[in-house]
Amino acid sequence: MKNQIWIMTSAFDQLDLDQTIAKAKEAEVQGLDVCVFRRDGTRDDFVATHIDYENFDLNSAGQLIDKFNQAKLRLSIGAFDNLIGGAEDQKLKNQNHLLKLIRMAHLLGGDENDVKVGTFVGYNHELGNLENGFERNLEEYQRIFTPIIKYAESLGVTVLYENCPMEGWRSSGYSTTFNNLTGVLAARKIMYQLIPSHAHGEIYDPSHDVWQNTDPVEVIKHTELTRLKRIHVKSTRNISDPFWGNMYPMQRVKAEWAEKAGIPNSTNEWDRHHYEATLPGFGLGDSMDWRKFVMALREKGFEGPFEIENEAKLSKQTGNMAAIMQGCKAAVQNLAPLLWSLQEDGYTYLQSDIKPLKNLNKKEIPIMTMKELS
Repeated sequence: MKNQIWIMTSAFDQLDLDQTIAKAKEAEVQGLDVCVFRRDGTRDDFVATHIDYENFDLNSAGQLIDKFNQAKLRLSIGAFDNLIGGAEDQKLKNQNHLLKLIRMAHLLGGDENDVKVGTFVGYNHELGNLENGFERNLEEYQRIFTPIIKYAESLGVTVLYENCPMEGWRSSGYSTTFNNLTGVLAARKIMYQLIPSHAHGEIYDPSHDVWQNTDPVEVIKHTELTRLKRIHVKSTRNISDPFWGNMYPMQRVKAEWAEKAGIPNSTNEWDRHHYEATLPGFGLGDSMDWRKFVMALREKGFEGPFEIENEAKLSKQTGNMAAIMQGCKAAVQNLAPLLWSLQEDGYTYLQSDIKPLKNLNKKEIPIMTMKELS
C-alpha cells in the first residue's frame, strides 16, 4: 500500500490555514481535509472554517492550488451538518452551504484533482417518530439530495458521507439519539440505489462502529470499493459500564434519583458513558485492531488517503497545541509501517509520489441555491 496520510483541519481550529499547513508539514502528512463550516452555524464541537467560502472564486481557487502545491500537499473540503432535519431555516442554510462547497470543489478541479466534498446527511426526527420513520428519512434524503447529487455530477464533483451517528445532537432524554442517516451501512447501500449516481460515496470512520460493537472489518468486507474514498483515523477506548451497559444512549433521569441510587447520570448531550475518543498509538490504548482493519482495506484494493480526525480526549480535547501535535504525530507513526514501504530512513512516504494539483482553469460559475435547483 502507498496510501497517503492526511489531517482533518478541525484539529487546528485555533489556527489559520497557513499555520495549519505548517503543522501538516511538521506532522509529515501528505494532505489536508480542509474544514469549511458555516461561520453562522449551530455546531460548536470540532468545527473550523479555514477557507473564505463567501468570496471564493476562480482566482481564489488558483491561489489555493498554488499554496498547496508549494507545500506539496493534497486537499479536500467539507462541512458536516444536518441537511434533512432540524429547524427549517438552519436546514436550508446547510443545504445551500453544501452547494457552495460543491462549486468550490469544482473550481479546485473536482474529481480530476481528487478534491471531494465531505458532509453528513442528518436525520429528521419528526418523520422518524412516525411508523416506518427510518424509511421516511430515506425518502426525505432522496427528495433533498437528488438535485444536489445531480448538480455535483454535472460539475465533476463527488460528495462523500461520513458515518458518525452524531448522538450528541439530541438530548439523552430521548429514546434514540441517532442523528445521521449514514451512520449505518444498510442506509448507505440503499441511498446509492435511491440516487444511482457515481457522484456520491463515503468517508468511513471505524471508531463509530467500534463503540457500537460492530466490527469495522466486516463493514469493509460489505462496502463497495467504488464508493469508499476516504478513511477517518480515529479510535475509541471502549469502557464497560455496569450500570447502563452499552445502551444507546445513557438515559437521562432525575439527578436526585441517580445520586440516591449511586449511579452515573447523563449531564449533557455528549456524555460518553461507554467509550472515549482516542488516536491509534497515543495514550490510553485502543479497542480496535488497526492492522487487521488496514489488511482488510488492502485486500479490497483501497488506495485513498487515511485522514487523522483528532478528537482524542488526551490530545484535541486538551486544547493544548503541543498535545494536539503529539497525537497527530503518534497516529502517523502508528500507521506508517502498515501503509508505507521500508526505506533507508524507515517507513516513509516518498515525496516524489505526491502528485501536484492541476490548475485546470475551470470557468467561473455563479453560486447555486436550492431554490434555483428546484
